[in-house]
Amino acid sequence: MPVREQEIDALARHLVESLKASGAIVPKGELDALIACVVEFMSDNFETENQIDEEADRMAEREARQHPGVDVTRLRALIKQRIAQRRDFTL
Repeated sequence: MPVREQEIDALARHLVESLKASGAIVPKGELDALIACVVEFMSDNFETENQIDEEADRMAEREARQHPGVDVTRLRALIKQRIAQRRDFTL
């Protein structure tokens, strides 16, 4: 299920504000600008994961049609790992 924009905004704001409050980071610019960067990064990350999911689904369905009796769930997970690894993407 895709993550909604509002959820990403809330998560990014919480992350940045928590890191600032704990002293883990000291922003050199505007807090809102930093939050916007984190939102953009997270949105790109979720989009890439969705693309990997879709590609893994297509490949697993194709393989399942060619080889009935195969465990599609396990096959999909393995395909997803391979695609992520090929794209240098951490799941």
